[in-house]
Amino acid sequence: MEVVNALGRRKRAIARVFVSEGTGKITINKRDLAEYFPSTILQYVVKQPLNKLEVAEKYDIKVNLYGGGFTGQSQALRLAIARALVKINPEDKVVLRGEGFMTRDARSVERKKPGRPKARRRFQFSKR
Repeated sequence: MEVVNALGRRKRAIARVFVSEGTGKITINKRDLAEYFPSTILQYVVKQPLNKLEVAEKYDIKVNLYGGGFTGQSQALRLAIARALVKINPEDKVVLRGEGFMTRDARSVERKKPGRPKARRRFQFSKR
């Protein structure tokens, strides 16, 4: 099997994933998964598509990850892994879509408008 690549985005985070056959090692920006995401919850989020298809020990995954915060990065990585797994085996798409791993979450920060302190917040009203 050749290397399969995919892209995942969430908020400002972008994950570029390269999946090849291997032993289940996940390397993010030349660091191990546990080192990059010390939180077990975020590690779980990243591995969700692999665990759902029961292929966690079947593929080695190399990731280029940048932008955003750690939660957005983990969710971008989850989407990228799901997309790569579908490229490898298109029949898995139904299972992954049912769990919501194939859906790109398009929510991002609304821009600040002129004459306001934030996007929708107004300055405090003073009657006198």
